[in-house]
Amino acid sequence: MGKSRLPLRRSRGSTGASALQGRPIVGVLGGSKSDFPILEKAGAILAELGIPYELLVVSAHRTPDRLFEYATTASERGIQVIIGGAGGAAHLPGMLAAKTHLPVIGVPIPTENLRGLDSLLS
Repeated sequence: MGKSRLPLRRSRGSTGASALQGRPIVGVLGGSKSDFPILEKAGAILAELGIPYELLVVSAHRTPDRLFEYATTASERGIQVIIGGAGGAAHLPGMLAAKTHLPVIGVPIPTENLRGLDSLLS
């Protein structure tokens, strides 16, 4: 498929010498920047464990082509697992899982009305 054109919002974690040379192995994706307060907690745990990760916005509704590109190229870029969080009906982790063979962990993001229960049950 060639080199990915996806710009990274943030890339963090271990930068020391490793088999992956600091390349992200976990993708942490949110549907919008408003999801970051929850997803940054996952990033903090990954950083504490020295696991390199990338944190970016990829919307299932506003940028589906970018989502498909991310999911289909994640493995070849060294990503081993994807964490996806968005409010509502959890379309982001569902669409990611449909386009990759990698494990996808869906994170329910609290919404005003149902406090994340809608995402959890989707």
